[in-house]
Parts: sequence; structure tokens; C-alpha cells
Amino acid sequence: MTAESEPAPPRVTVRYWAAARAAAGVAEETVPARTLAELFVIVAARHGGSLPAVLRRCSYLVDDCPVGRRDPAGVVLPDGAVVEALPPFAGG
Repeated sequence: MTAESEPAPPRVTVRYWAAARAAAGVAEETVPARTLAELFVIVAARHGGSLPAVLRRCSYLVDDCPVGRRDPAGVVLPDGAVVEALPPFAGG
């Protein structure tokens, strides 16, 4: 398969919560990304600042399923997926 015939990456919705929202400057955005690792690169390039550091501390849900400690490069994102970026928080 050539680069010209490669399908477009899936479009996923990223929802930022708490400190991630503050660092991104938006509550939600749509990103073309095939994996969670690719999504990190794209949003870090879009927003910069403290967002990359905040994202490293976050927990993630993909379509309400926890990602846990899986390698982000192995977390495949289907078209239309919703990724929730959840920074650590105090309290209970």
C-alpha cells in the first residue's frame, strides 16, 4: 500500500479534565490519530506549554475503558472514539 492510498487516520474526540483542560486551553477537540501515542504528539504540538507534562501524569479512558499502564503506541483508536484525559486529583 502506498502513502497515497493509505486511509485517513481516525478522527477522535479528546476531552480534557481539570489541569489538562487548563493546560490545553480547551475542554474538547477533535484530533486525527491512529494511536494514543500519536494523539499525544499531535496535541502537544498544537498546544505546547505545560500540556505535555500534564498529559504524562494523566490517566486515560478510551470509550469509557481504562487504558491503565498499556503502552500508548499499542492503544489503537477507532474512528469516533472518545479519549478522556484525567489528571490526578486530591480528595475522594
